[in-house]
Amino acid sequence: MQLHDVWFVLIAVLWIGYFFLEGFDFGIGVLTKLLARDRAERRVLINTIGPVWDGNEVWLLTAGGATFAAFPDWYATLFSGFYLPLLIILVCLIVRGVAFEYRAKRNGERWQRNWEQAIFWTSLLPAFLWGVAFANIVHGVDIDKDKNYVGSFWDLLNPYAILGGLVTLSLFTFHGAVFASLKTAGDIRLRARAVALQLGLVTAVLALVFLSWTQAHQGDGWSLAAMVIAVLALVAALVANQLGREGWAFTFSGLTIVAAVAMLFLSLFPDVMPSTLNPDWSLTAANAASSPYTLKLMTVVAAVFTPLVLLYQGWTYWVFRRRIGVQHIPAVPADH
Repeated sequence: MQLHDVWFVLIAVLWIGYFFLEGFDFGIGVLTKLLARDRAERRVLINTIGPVWDGNEVWLLTAGGATFAAFPDWYATLFSGFYLPLLIILVCLIVRGVAFEYRAKRNGERWQRNWEQAIFWTSLLPAFLWGVAFANIVHGVDIDKDKNYVGSFWDLLNPYAILGGLVTLSLFTFHGAVFASLKTAGDIRLRARAVALQLGLVTAVLALVFLSWTQAHQGDGWSLAAMVIAVLALVAALVANQLGREGWAFTFSGLTIVAAVAMLFLSLFPDVMPSTLNPDWSLTAANAASSPYTLKLMTVVAAVFTPLVLLYQGWTYWVFRRRIGVQHIPAVPADH
């Protein structure tokens, strides 16, 4: 295996880690409207991800930076061709971070309600748009011989891509509901289980259609194996959720995301962005890669710092592992 292939795998791992962690993060944001009944319960849900949401986004920054350094042509084509949806995602992530921090700065009903609306929409839109983006990457887009995307924004909103967006939105929200049942106590915990069941059934239908479509279009034996794992893991997550085994339910919902994203990358390889105009114009792991020296230097740096980041993030989750409920939320003082 050559270094550009190794870095394709490493970038796939970074995206898998990002979607695993940010998946339940986005899901909790969506559930502030679907699950929480009042301000106290919304605060409970937000507090479940309060200590970790910004750390989860480090995986996105690392994936983007690694793509820029290891595959500059892929980065250039992707970020220029998908400029508008990626800009929307970026704006959402900025506003979302501000909303988490500003929401508690004042006790006014209108102030907090507006920031909670911002958390909901800036969680829902990226969860949908990431699916749209990756579906287009896997399925292929209009790339010319100069490695430029020559399609329009509306070309990205094709049926396959929209289905991909619905899959990520439903899957992340299901993952978030399972996480909520794992991290909360009291009535909201029980309702999170019930919501997880409903979301899981919807996700199962959408994901089965999307993954089958992907496999039929450009899958192989490896992608089929990943698809089977994703489907079985989703079923196992639903069963564990019904049995009240929340830790196992979260493990299997996470495995569903891992296997589903892995299937997309397995279907994509050795391309990184297929061209629908001419297969010879496709960007591949070989023709889009940086020089061997750059990849070698990046490999050394990654080998040193990746374990440190994993240890720190694992420690963070261990420290904030306990459940919370409305009884842990202090009373909201009257407005002045």
